[in-house]
Formats: sequence, structure tokens, C-alpha cells
Amino acid sequence: MKNNIQSIREQLKNAKADETGMVELIDVNFICDENFILREPNLDYAKREMKWYDSMSLNVYDIPGGTPEIWKQVADKNGYINSNYGYLIYSIDNHSQYENAKQKLLKDKNTRQAMMIYTRPSIHKDAVTNGMSDFICTAYTHQFIRDNKLIYIVYQRSCDAVFGFNNDLYFHKEIYQRLLTELRGKYKNLQEEHIHYNVGSLHVYPRHQKLLEKI
Repeated sequence: MKNNIQSIREQLKNAKADETGMVELIDVNFICDENFILREPNLDYAKREMKWYDSMSLNVYDIPGGTPEIWKQVADKNGYINSNYGYLIYSIDNHSQYENAKQKLLKDKNTRQAMMIYTRPSIHKDAVTNGMSDFICTAYTHQFIRDNKLIYIVYQRSCDAVFGFNNDLYFHKEIYQRLLTELRGKYKNLQEEHIHYNVGSLHVYPRHQKLLEKI
């Protein structure tokens, strides 16, 4: 049986911290049957970040309502980053990933080629350009239609279980709903299901250890 959010909580609680105090699960997969793992999401911020993603701006100082420190820390000296997810899936400059995936599903209900690719081979260099520290976390997402359900799978190289997961899941759920709505134009009775998550490193930073104690 596949892991769910509660089973991931328990695994994090029982995991041994490393020498830095980090708790980490390697190569985990689960269904997102809740909106958070350890801390309830800040919906006000998630909505503001979603507006920034939709703008496709690559500058963190364009985030409505103020820029969080973490974005400032990973940006280059002028505020530019790689990880505006909206840019990565919608922009023609990044080869229209959302539209490509949608069209694959519209042309062939059984396709295995509906993917939105976020990262790129040059990311090893791009991540540190001009003082930046932004190696895109989401590698790609994969979409299927099976048993009349829209399946949406997220593949991430790295995910902070406290803040990063909450905001990324909010984004992916929004994209899921947009895609579901558009596909229902052809597949009238297409059904919804939970998003599937696959993470190379799911971790809790030392400063958040008290949240594990509350589980």
C-alpha cells in the first residue's frame, strides 16, 4: 500500500538526525491526501506566490506583498532566479511544457508522454550564475489518464517538509485543477484524485525539530 501523509509524518519522527541535526528521508513516495506534513500552510503567502508564478517573472522582488528571505538568499545579486514554476511550464522560452502535456493527453488518452519538464541539463551551471544558489527542486511532473482519472505525479530532487512542501503542493494542486478543467472539455466525466509525490530528499531542518516532537 502506498504511503500517505500520516505515514510520512511517522517516518520523519522515527528517522535519526544526521551529524548536522537534519532529519532526512531518501527516495520516498506518497499520495498527498492532506495539504501539509508538519505545519499548516500559509495560504495568504501561497496565493501571493501563485500570482508571481503566473506572472512568469524570474525576479523575486516581483512577488506580491513582499519577498520572503529564502527567495532573497537564493537569488543572484539582482534578484533573479531559475525557479519560477509558472515560467518553467508556461513560457514559450521553456518550450510550453503545460501546453505540450495537455495536447498529448487530448490527442491520446492512453499516452505516456504527457510531461512538464522543469529542470534542464545546464542547471548545474545555471544554479550558481551571478552569485545565485537556485537549483530547481521540481525535476518534472507526469500526467496520465487511466480508469477515467487524471493522475498527476510530481518528481522532486529535494523538498523541505515544512515550508517548501506546502507551497509546492499548493502550486501543483492549482495546476492540476487547471489541467482537469481543460481536459474535461473533451473527457466530460474525467475524475479527480490525489496528487502523487516522489522525492529524492525529503528533509526537516534542525530549526524545525520541535515540530517532529509534536507528532
